[in-house]
Amino acid sequence: MSDSLTAARAAPRSQVLRSLTELLASMRFAIALLTVICIASVIGTVMKQHEPVNNYVNQFGPFWADLFLALKLNAVYSAWWFLLILAFLVISTSLCIARHTPKYLADIRNYKENIREKSLQAFGMKASGALAAEAPQSAAKRIGEHLVRRGFKVRVQERETGAGKGYMVAAKAGSAHKIGYIAAHSAIVLICLGGLLDGDLIVRAQMWLGGKTPYQGGGLISEVAPEHWLSARNPTFRGNLVVSEGSQSGTAILSQSDGILLQDLPFSVELKKFIVEHYSTGMPKLFASEIVVHDKETGAATPARIEVNHPFNYKGVEIYQSSFDDGGSQVRLRARPMAPGVAPFDVEGVIGSSAPLQARLPEPTTLEFSALRVLNVENMGEEGNTSGADVRRVDLRGSIESRLGAGNKTVTRRELRNVGPSISYKLRDAAGQAREFNNYMLPVDMRDGQLPVYLLGVRETPSEPFRYLRVPIDSEGGMEGFLRLRLALADPLLREAAVRRYAAMAVDASRADLAEQLATSATRALTLFAGTQADAQGRGNGGLQAVSQFIESNVPEAERERAGEVLVRILNGALFELAQLTRTQAGLAPLPLDERTRGFMTQAVLSLSDAQAYPAPVVLELADFNQVQASVFQVARAPGKNVVYLGCALLILGVFAMLYVRDRRLWVWLKPQDGGGAHATMAMSSNRRALDNGREFAQLTTEVLGTPANGGTPR
Repeated sequence: MSDSLTAARAAPRSQVLRSLTELLASMRFAIALLTVICIASVIGTVMKQHEPVNNYVNQFGPFWADLFLALKLNAVYSAWWFLLILAFLVISTSLCIARHTPKYLADIRNYKENIREKSLQAFGMKASGALAAEAPQSAAKRIGEHLVRRGFKVRVQERETGAGKGYMVAAKAGSAHKIGYIAAHSAIVLICLGGLLDGDLIVRAQMWLGGKTPYQGGGLISEVAPEHWLSARNPTFRGNLVVSEGSQSGTAILSQSDGILLQDLPFSVELKKFIVEHYSTGMPKLFASEIVVHDKETGAATPARIEVNHPFNYKGVEIYQSSFDDGGSQVRLRARPMAPGVAPFDVEGVIGSSAPLQARLPEPTTLEFSALRVLNVENMGEEGNTSGADVRRVDLRGSIESRLGAGNKTVTRRELRNVGPSISYKLRDAAGQAREFNNYMLPVDMRDGQLPVYLLGVRETPSEPFRYLRVPIDSEGGMEGFLRLRLALADPLLREAAVRRYAAMAVDASRADLAEQLATSATRALTLFAGTQADAQGRGNGGLQAVSQFIESNVPEAERERAGEVLVRILNGALFELAQLTRTQAGLAPLPLDERTRGFMTQAVLSLSDAQAYPAPVVLELADFNQVQASVFQVARAPGKNVVYLGCALLILGVFAMLYVRDRRLWVWLKPQDGGGAHATMAMSSNRRALDNGREFAQLTTEVLGTPANGGTPR
């Protein structure tokens, strides 16, 4: 009784296990897993991986960022669900191989020579005929030898019939088709295993089981606790190694979504020289690093040269040239005052460091040296400056030629030009808020009919583009003329003196009343433009916007255009006299009344208006620098790489075998016939329909039987 109950309980369990195995080994389950993996791979390609959390918040918003982080979409290829899907795909494909491989191998070895004569009549490709001059045995020998020469493998079976001995000639060709099935499915398993080995699985396992946690702080590498370090015996990793010229490093950084892990390498890399070559336009064409690899165990030094797409392998660790960075360049900045009460000063520092400016600026401020770029290649070509609506600017020939020729030819012209070095820095206030600035060292020729200008960029957050203030160069080739004019505009005494000079030059001396009215209007215009007069809401704005608001508030709409022209003309005249005063105070000759001076004043008025929104009391100009470059290497130990290569080779062979190898089987039944000789019945099968099957069977029928086939469709 107890044995019956035990068997009854075991039966459902075996049924569940059998059903589960059938599900895992089914083709539908494997295709579903592959579909999910493809979708996840698309997400991992489109969405940047292992970025800081703030980047996702800025790009997608708090709600979607939290959802994406919860689903691990920021680290798809190391997410637990992605690794679980890969593991199930490996299990599913392995079960499928285990179920079908024995049958396929048995089918490859089996010639199926026991087939009955009546079964041959059911084939689509069949033929029969009499061999009057040959006995069954000699005919079987001849047919077998002929099929061997045609590439078939042959087995002959002797059978007893009522009329004597008969012979079944069984032949096969293209058995590699089934080997292709096994190879293709095995390739999927190998590729997935290689991906699991070279992925983040082992690192994650050390974090889950070995107590390793990401490091989220800063400071020196030597001060990081051991729980944030991975051993040099770690079987697989992929990280970045930053080495400055003249220094060496043996610790790689593995980026995680919530911090970093430090990977101890079995060697250290010393960067002797970083080499970068450029095209004539300034675009880089070669990155290379001359290094020396120092083995930590033996002390051996191995020189090497690493270029992009030409890595160096040392003890199973591949060292790739990834990119380059600043290695601690020394810079000297010259502070140019943009507001009264600030004296010029110089400050020196190293890229990546900071310097306090509390004693030199009105408010507590810290200067952070962000980046030095020696080369800045910009597109200075004209884009979008043609219009089909303007018949004077239609160039039919040029329009046609721009669309003919190479496929990479564009309609707009590109002019890449190196505009010189630039410095990026941040000014951080006492509350911790920082603005980022990017200033070019040399004036940039904008090629729009204006004078070259200094570009002074600023942005509030890293997600915003830089907004640039264009400062025109003066007659001496610098920005001092504009800065003197900027400071003089904030001085009431100099504004008053400029107004008196303008009124005296613009009005005859005998018209004192008219001169007084003009001086009053010029004083109001300069005061509005300088931003020292508060508006109705108590705000002290300035620039052309303040002048425009004044006209809209005090002048009837019908007279605004005329009043605006007069007020702007008065403003330009007063600013010109103010510029002349600043040059006299600096001991320079007055500006001549020529085209260059008019261009300088036109741009200066616009720049002075925009400078009202410049959020810093000083402009830090790059005066000198000593560049130190750093090379960024990617170091990787990838034991699964060879496994993936083997899987790719098997996949190629398997796909070609399944697509281009036809599995054909041929049977020829020979039996004695009355009056001597033999009667032959011939049939052929193939694994797929093809026109070649019919042609091959007709040719074999003629060669073997000496008669054409009896008909039938290829199968």
